[in-house]
Amino acid sequence: MARILLVDDDRDLTESLKQVLRHQGYEVSVAHSGEEGLKKLLQDRPDLIILDVMMETDTAGFEAVYKIRNERPDSKYRDFKNIPIILLTAIDQVTNARFSLDQEESFLPGLNEFLTKPVDLDELLDKVAQCLQSKT
Repeated sequence: MARILLVDDDRDLTESLKQVLRHQGYEVSVAHSGEEGLKKLLQDRPDLIILDVMMETDTAGFEAVYKIRNERPDSKYRDFKNIPIILLTAIDQVTNARFSLDQEESFLPGLNEFLTKPVDLDELLDKVAQCLQSKT
């Protein structure tokens, strides 16, 4: 059974997504901040992360990605540098900024998927399955 770490400060959303993902057979742990998410990453050792951007700070999710993708050999997250990460956020609606996963345009390399809120559940489940399949 694949393990998913869901990191978002919206408790209603995390509860709903947790139920949907569990119904699909995934084991789900939840964190409500970037810092809590990084702690749960080390503790729960998930196979995939679904991550919001704007939590305790406007860039908490981006900061978590940078820490996880850190290439330094002394990084405590080095075992997770290749873990699939799906960014699930409304930042584009709040800031009117446009984000892309195109490697030439991306300011945040290492993301596997970028989905905007409100999320289409079928699309999210498809992306989760694709990310987990590509990990194996």
